[in-house]
Amino acid sequence: MATVQLHHVTKQFGDVTAVHDFSLEIDDGEFLVLVGPSGCGKSTLLRVVAGLEEVTSGEIYIDDRLVNHVAPKDRDVAMVFQNYALYPHMNVYDNLAFGLRMRRVARDEIDRRVRQAAEILGLADLLRRRPAQLSGGQRQRVALGRAIVREPKVFLMDEPLSNLDAKLRVEMRTELARLHQRLRVTTIYVTHDQTEAMTMGSRIVVMKDGRIQQVASPLELYEQPANLFVAGFIGSPPMNFVRGTLEPRDGDLWFAAAGISIRVPGALAGATAGLGGHPIVLGVRPEDILVDPERVRVLPDHRVEALVEVVEPLGADAFVHLLAGEQRLTARVPGRVKVRVGDRLTVAPDPDRIHLFDPATEQALSRAATSP
Repeated sequence: MATVQLHHVTKQFGDVTAVHDFSLEIDDGEFLVLVGPSGCGKSTLLRVVAGLEEVTSGEIYIDDRLVNHVAPKDRDVAMVFQNYALYPHMNVYDNLAFGLRMRRVARDEIDRRVRQAAEILGLADLLRRRPAQLSGGQRQRVALGRAIVREPKVFLMDEPLSNLDAKLRVEMRTELARLHQRLRVTTIYVTHDQTEAMTMGSRIVVMKDGRIQQVASPLELYEQPANLFVAGFIGSPPMNFVRGTLEPRDGDLWFAAAGISIRVPGALAGATAGLGGHPIVLGVRPEDILVDPERVRVLPDHRVEALVEVVEPLGADAFVHLLAGEQRLTARVPGRVKVRVGDRLTVAPDPDRIHLFDPATEQALSRAATSP
C-alpha cells in the first residue's frame, strides 16, 4: 500500500489544458473517487498517475517517491480499464497469469497469486474457460483479478463498470467495496456516475473542466456543496434551483421569485447579512420539499402553492414535478403518498435544508445544516 501525492499537476494537449493545477494527497489504503462529466479530465489524470501520459508540469509521488520520469511498469500500480482487454485465445488462468509471466515471476508464485485472486473473486471454477464463455460480470472480475495478482501499491480503475447492465453494476459495486475492505490497497477510481461515486468512495473529488470543484466525503458533498455545479451534479434527482432576490421585510430577509416567497431561516442570517436587494439562487433538494400537510402547517413563512404536472412512481418513492408560479420544482415523496396530476398542493422547503448561492461566483453563501 502507498500514499499518492499530486502537486500542481497540469496536463496539456497542444492548446487544450485537460488538467489544471491539480493538487491532492491520497491516504494509504484510501478509496478515492474522481467524478465529473465526460471531458472533465478525470481519465487523463488517472493516465498521468499510471505513467501512460507525461505531465506537462507538476510532481507526482507514490509512497514518497517522485515518479514523473519512472516508466509505467516500474511505478508499482495496476490499472483496470473500461474495456476489459482480455486475451480471447487464453483461458481465465492464463489471462490472470500473463502479466506475471512477462515479469518472470516464479511459476509457483504465479500459481499461488492466480488461485488466491480467483478465490477472492469467485472465479475458481472458471479458470479453464475463455472470455467468450463468460458473462460480462465474469469478464469484469477477470480484469480485476489481473490487477490483483500484481499485488501493486495502487489500483487505478477507469470506469470499470460502465459496460455492465444496471443490475450487474449494482452487484459489482458491492463486490468492489468488499474487495477494498479485504485488500486495503490505495485505490483511485474514475466514474461519471455520481451514484457509483457516492456509494463507493471514502472521499470524492468532483471535477469540471480539469479543475477540482470540491473534495469531501459523500455525505459532506451532499449536505454541503461548495458551489452550484457540485450541488447540481451530486444527488438524484438533482437539486432544484430558483433564481430570485433577497428582500428585507420587518427585520427579516425574504427570498422572492415569481410565485415563491420564503423567509430566509435565521441559521443563514450571517451569510446573507447586507445582501438585501441582491440577486440570489436558492437551492433545495427534491427530498427536502415537504408535502405532508402536518409538517407544512407549522411552516407558515415557507409555504408554496404548486400544481402537480407529472408524477413518476418508482415503487418506494415517487418524483412529483410541480409548477409553483413560474418555477418548476421536483419533489421526492414516499411512493404511498397519493398525488395525482392536476392536484394543487401546499408544499414547503425544509428551512434547515435550504442552500443559497451567489449567481455571479456560483459559490455557496452558506452550507446546509448537517443532521446530528
